[in-house]
Amino acid sequence: MKPRILVVEDERAIQLALSGLLGRAGYDVAVAGSGDEALAKLDEAPFDLVLTDLALGRGPSGMDVLRASKKLRPETVVVMITAHGSEKIAVEAMKAGAEDYVPKPFDNDEIRLVVQRALDRTRLERENRMLLDQVQREYGFENLIGSGPAMRRVFETIQKVAETDLTVLVRGESGTGKELVAQALHNRSSRKGRPFVAVNCAAINRELVESELFGHEKGAFTGADARRQGRFEAADGGTIFLDEIGDMPTETQAKVLRVLQERSFERVGGTKPIQVDVRVVAATHRDLEKEVKGGGFREDLYYRLKVVELELPPLRQRSQDVAALAQRFLEQVNERLGREKQRLSEAALAGLVRHGWPGNVRELRNVIEQAAVLGGGDVIEEDDLHLHGTPTPRQEESGELGDLSFSEAKRQTVDRFERGFLLRALRAHDGNISRTAESIGMVRQSLQQKIRELELRSEDWSGEKS
Repeated sequence: MKPRILVVEDERAIQLALSGLLGRAGYDVAVAGSGDEALAKLDEAPFDLVLTDLALGRGPSGMDVLRASKKLRPETVVVMITAHGSEKIAVEAMKAGAEDYVPKPFDNDEIRLVVQRALDRTRLERENRMLLDQVQREYGFENLIGSGPAMRRVFETIQKVAETDLTVLVRGESGTGKELVAQALHNRSSRKGRPFVAVNCAAINRELVESELFGHEKGAFTGADARRQGRFEAADGGTIFLDEIGDMPTETQAKVLRVLQERSFERVGGTKPIQVDVRVVAATHRDLEKEVKGGGFREDLYYRLKVVELELPPLRQRSQDVAALAQRFLEQVNERLGREKQRLSEAALAGLVRHGWPGNVRELRNVIEQAAVLGGGDVIEEDDLHLHGTPTPRQEESGELGDLSFSEAKRQTVDRFERGFLLRALRAHDGNISRTAESIGMVRQSLQQKIRELELRSEDWSGEKS
């Protein structure tokens, strides 16, 4: 449908000129010669945009038309036409909700540009809202968003198994949102309201992992000065999420298997069995079948975990979801910072869709948060996104690495990805190593080691030159 525009102008010649100009540009145009007539037309039918002169002679003014339009239909865009010297009033109109203003005298190109730009902005915002609303209506799984076949299967499986106590194994690359799946399973179950305990098995020291999971008795080992409750005990009645379970030591895997089978365990240094009622959701980015064959993961635990299996696709296979995810993250960061809502330009959205996203949804969130904080304006442009530094599939297919051996091309690609990903994460957290490591799911010491390996310096992420 053609966008509907209401031209409000009391000077007949200007009214005819504007209606003819916008009609030839492809818009459906109605006209009003006074404020009263404009208010009547606004009450009768919706318009996509109102172009009104600020001064309308006797009766309601352009400001009155603006206020009435916003009261009747807040989504309607209003552009003001102002006389020379009335810029101060135009600023007041912008504060009252006007999208833009055009000072007299104006030329045809200026009017066309302002109208098109205003309609494009609101169309993009409306499409983003509709997309988010549609996704939330159909797939309201906490912060999970997805519309493709793979994500539909994930949502359907969550719906089917959430109310059961079946153990679920979530698989997918790092940053795809495995913990969100676990939270969705918990929140849609009868255990909602009881504890949800997340454990990153890769982030716990091997010597302390059993104490973290099962607790310990006083004197169980050096430094155990008091009895300590473990994560399984803390999750009693609720859900425990064992993230990166493929990194769990094999000796600990046997105890986890016992919890799954018998619903009991002993604290480290204890002999009394402790009964727990816990639903287990596990996740990994590793190839567990390969780990089982190599002896790195227990076969019996593997089959006990994969009662129900969910596979999260990488973001590069979900290009249709990038815009909705980006808009959601932008709204979240604006709300957290107490800012006016920003929006993404069409060029920025196109850049996001083109990007390869080796860091998946986590990388997208970091990019959006950084752009929201550092971009500074109401509109985030493609240049604000800092997407350079990570090769996209298109770049890799272009033959950029084609003259190298496979192993060297792989090494350079991995190094480039790690460098770009870590720099974005460090910049997003102002160089704070601890917060950066937590946000990307790494141990602080591992992140520091990786920074040394890649020879990253503080000026690389701070922008300051030594």
